[in-house]
Amino acid sequence: MSVRNDVTVTIDIQRPTPKLGFGKPMIIGESVSGMEYTKYADLDAVKKDFAENTEVYKAAYALLNQGDHSPAEIAIMLHKTVGETLEDLVGKIFTKDWYFLLSTSTELADMTAIAEAVEQNGRRMYIARSSDKETLTAMKAKKFTRTAVFYHEDVSNFPEAAWAGRAASTSPGALTWKNLTVRGIIPVDMDTTELLNIHDLGANSYVTKAGDDVTSEGKTVSGEYIDIIHSQDYITQSIELAVQKLFNRQDKVRYDNTGISQIEGEVKTVLKRADMNGMIAQDDEGLPLYSTTFKPRSQVDPADREKREYNDGSFSFELSGAIHKTKISGVIKL
Repeated sequence: MSVRNDVTVTIDIQRPTPKLGFGKPMIIGESVSGMEYTKYADLDAVKKDFAENTEVYKAAYALLNQGDHSPAEIAIMLHKTVGETLEDLVGKIFTKDWYFLLSTSTELADMTAIAEAVEQNGRRMYIARSSDKETLTAMKAKKFTRTAVFYHEDVSNFPEAAWAGRAASTSPGALTWKNLTVRGIIPVDMDTTELLNIHDLGANSYVTKAGDDVTSEGKTVSGEYIDIIHSQDYITQSIELAVQKLFNRQDKVRYDNTGISQIEGEVKTVLKRADMNGMIAQDDEGLPLYSTTFKPRSQVDPADREKREYNDGSFSFELSGAIHKTKISGVIKL
């Protein structure tokens, strides 16, 4: 027989807060039988469900044909051609796991309906395509912040899907959507004036610069940069997840400076990760330009403490952005 020890040692494994899937594209469209939300990791899997001449397969091919930059996973969801509408499908998609939305349709009414739904949701993005400048004009008039349109004379091979496939899987803040080379897309033959006209219509395109085929811009219809919207959503949703995970794993987050510091710590962890992704600018010493301000318990409104709400935390940071153009002056000495 033995007597139980007076000392007990326990080791807790601290698991990092998971990163959300901010690069998963989803294709929506239609078929006779429809399709519920289905995930695919490669083209072989897609080919089992879709013939190579179908619009869905072509979109999936463009997404997954970007070499090492291809997304690790895509999703597909379809409405029935009879008895269901695009609006029925769009009403169900926001409960699913995806961030970038693509559609097989280039009809203006469909594009507008999707863009308006994405705008209202406020947490995802829609990447569309068009070969029609009148469509570009109509979309720009709506000033959509969360919709980017890719202009190409030939949209049959889904140039916007190739663009999304090249960029979407990169960590938020790690790249700009301009000057990217994508596979499977032929550049549009246009001069600078024509390209500026496309940009004025709120669209992006694919052109040749310095002998390289690259995307011409990286903006949404409203003129905002795609990477800024992507970064904004990453920060917001990552902090929401991190703090909720804190509440979930703790028996109690104390309403004192210790508990407040725990919440602030989760926010700082997300900001540090964003800095590592290249999202946050750095000062002359190479330090990230972000800050957090969380009032101590003594400065919190007693009414909030009674309701068990903490509403006095804030953060700020400077986006690193990206250099898209440059002017360099020189001097020749004689």
